[in-house]
Amino acid sequence: MRNTPIDYQTVKQKIEESGIKNVGTASIRELLKIVSQIEADTGEKFIRMEMGVPGLPPSKIGIEAEIEAHKKGVAAIYPNIEGIPELKTEIVRFLKLFLNIDVSPSGCIPTVGSMLGGFASFMTLGRLYKEKDTTLFIDPGFPVQKQQHRVLGQKYESFDVYNYRGAKLREKLESYLRKGNIVSIIYSNPNNPSWICFTDEELKTIAELADLYNVVVIEDLAYFGMDFRKDYTQPGVAPYQPSVSQYTDNYILLISSSKIFSYAGQRIGMLVVSDKVFNIQSAHLKSHYSTDVFGHALIFGSIYALSSGTSHSPQYGLAAILKAVNEGTYHYREDVIDYAEKASIMKKLFLENGFKIVYDTDIDKPIADGFYFTISYAGYTGELLVEELLYYGISAISLAITGSERLEGVRACVSLVNRKQFPELEQRLIQFHKDHPVNPL
Repeated sequence: MRNTPIDYQTVKQKIEESGIKNVGTASIRELLKIVSQIEADTGEKFIRMEMGVPGLPPSKIGIEAEIEAHKKGVAAIYPNIEGIPELKTEIVRFLKLFLNIDVSPSGCIPTVGSMLGGFASFMTLGRLYKEKDTTLFIDPGFPVQKQQHRVLGQKYESFDVYNYRGAKLREKLESYLRKGNIVSIIYSNPNNPSWICFTDEELKTIAELADLYNVVVIEDLAYFGMDFRKDYTQPGVAPYQPSVSQYTDNYILLISSSKIFSYAGQRIGMLVVSDKVFNIQSAHLKSHYSTDVFGHALIFGSIYALSSGTSHSPQYGLAAILKAVNEGTYHYREDVIDYAEKASIMKKLFLENGFKIVYDTDIDKPIADGFYFTISYAGYTGELLVEELLYYGISAISLAITGSERLEGVRACVSLVNRKQFPELEQRLIQFHKDHPVNPL
């Protein structure tokens, strides 16, 4: 019997009871369930780093606007599938003020979280052209987006961008695009899980190749403005949030309210479709939809079938938040920069106890402090490290399930770690380092 911070036998038993052969490759939700069961049985609180969920209070502006909307009876009325006019107007303003791009209101669509926005986009793009049936993932990335492809029965290819930053990115991308089967490219920026951020030159490269090969770029901006090395949150003032949309018209943006406004529970995101992509016409769409116009098929075909629109009151809440952000009366950066401050402290604790940062640079600059960071420990694969850390009351996910080729690493999310837990985290890491002076595979 080993002497570990969390009762060894209980952890071992819960892992076995889960029925998961390799807990290191468990999905985020599966790992969450195991950790919650261990906490319930032992009474010991984990350092929870497996879930990428907000750890801050939601915007009061949104809550108050929702209450007012409910008082007016919106709960009794089906929402317009295209979104309420107030929200569409504020999304258009937000895009101009913080990305410096112009998009028609018709292409600004509220969805039930960015998850649904992505799912609807994959579904519709996969039926746009007969000869193009594959999505290219620039990994590492959000594992559920690949799950969505599997559910849809759609093809995808992927590569880990770690060794293809800067000038190397063009040739790597072209090696896939020149085959002619790629309909879309997807990535997140800042990146989940590595927190790398593409440079302007890399975004220009992606844009140029998207134009050359007639490919739609799906840019997941779940962490909009959260590369805290610069302030991207001053309305109408450069620098703007870096985005491929500044260099090409072949884009779809997924903008979440979950992290930047701590509004995850309301399941509302913004699906932004460029005017060019919205108006693409393709006869192949008519094999599944009543129209040959992409935007119409997306809204009245895919989104209608999936959700019949987005819940009414959260639309009013998000509209009010965006209005305050657009007018400069709400500076959300001041709230969410707490994540960067916590990441800086936590990374220091891990580094002092034998761990290393896996994705450590943006080409020639140190990685930013933010919502996520990645760690490894000598002699352990990421899968083994996930399991071993459970005995020390620390939960994280393996990079293996994110499409990363850095199989020695795990992803740590800082959001649910309370600052009061830092002394406990430090003690557990000290013991882990003491117990693992040599780490055989």
